[in-house]
Amino acid sequence: MKIAILDDYQDCIRHLPCFAMLAQHEVKVFNHSTRGVGQLAARLAPYDALVLIRERTHITKTLLEKLPNLKLISQTGKVGNHVDVAAATARGVCVVEGAGDPTAPAELAFALIMAARRKLLSYASHLKAGQWQIASLQPQHNGLGRVLKGQTLGIWGYGKIGKLMAKYATAFGMDVMVWGREASRAQAQADGHRACASKAEFFARADIVSLHLRLNEATQGIVTAEDLALMRPDALFVNTSRAELVQAGALLKALQQGHPGAAALDVFENEPLPEDDPLLKMENVLATPHLGYVEHNSYELYLRIAFQNVLDFAAGEPKNVVTA
Repeated sequence: MKIAILDDYQDCIRHLPCFAMLAQHEVKVFNHSTRGVGQLAARLAPYDALVLIRERTHITKTLLEKLPNLKLISQTGKVGNHVDVAAATARGVCVVEGAGDPTAPAELAFALIMAARRKLLSYASHLKAGQWQIASLQPQHNGLGRVLKGQTLGIWGYGKIGKLMAKYATAFGMDVMVWGREASRAQAQADGHRACASKAEFFARADIVSLHLRLNEATQGIVTAEDLALMRPDALFVNTSRAELVQAGALLKALQQGHPGAAALDVFENEPLPEDDPLLKMENVLATPHLGYVEHNSYELYLRIAFQNVLDFAAGEPKNVVTA
């Protein structure tokens, strides 16, 4: 089979042990994204199979109509709304999905919380400029950092990642407060955590809010400007899930108004994020380039499963098939 692996920004997939699984196939790894449907179609037209790195490329009905040779889409992790599964199925394109592990995204989210609360990146960058114990040249951002002990971590979404976050927070002496579906709140209470009675209480009482939700039609824009306005000026908003969970433009405006006072972000509406994005110019924003699952063990796990799905399909025994 002719296989295209998309969006390997760091050119690291060729060096993973699992890459040898595709040795009997013709494989092309693309290191740079292209966004236009016409450009994507021209790039991908020769290939029988696509291996997608999470949601970096959207596979739409319009694109699928321009890929007559395509037979298989193999997704790293679970398929999301970036793949038009119904259109693929209608065209006879098999869509298969894999699995992941919550460790890397949970660790990153907690690392961002620690770094943002202690202003580590700001102190480190000013130290390199010869400025000792300076977090910012702007007085309003040059205050002291804070320990996590005794603070309230608000977790929205008590799934695999949310549960790990709660364990980390408990180990650091934090109070854990959960918002989400009724079943999630009940499970959190069973695990010894506090469940909020309302979304307003959740945003108003949390020192730190961290989102751990899947993006779908029900959750898109679920965090509103009104929610963010309830956060205190010393509160931190953390999003390592999906930028589209927040109403478009609401977070930037909220940060400019000081409610919340800071944000730590790993996800953005446009990725890769343009260097002139206003969020990158804000001293109260700690931003990382969507690194939640971007580490060696996670890549090996995600891609090994995705490659095995390709081999199973090539052998006429497709597994983990997703249908509309």
